[in-house]
Amino acid sequence: MANTLKLTNIGNSVGVILPKEILSKLRVEKGDSLYVIETPTGIELTSYRPDFALQMDIAEQIMRDNRDVLRKLAK
Repeated sequence: MANTLKLTNIGNSVGVILPKEILSKLRVEKGDSLYVIETPTGIELTSYRPDFALQMDIAEQIMRDNRDVLRKLAK
């Protein structure tokens, strides 16, 4: 998929208007945050939050390690 996006003035800044199809694929809407990540192949625009993903990985590990205790607490 290759899309051409046009840069436009937004106040004293420059912005990019994203088509609805791209917003849908990113699963974002007006007011959401996007993250720009520099990769070896270029720039990546993503709705993925690296800090949140790390927190979720830690939470999953805790839940795995304490599965029996959590199950008893849920009863």
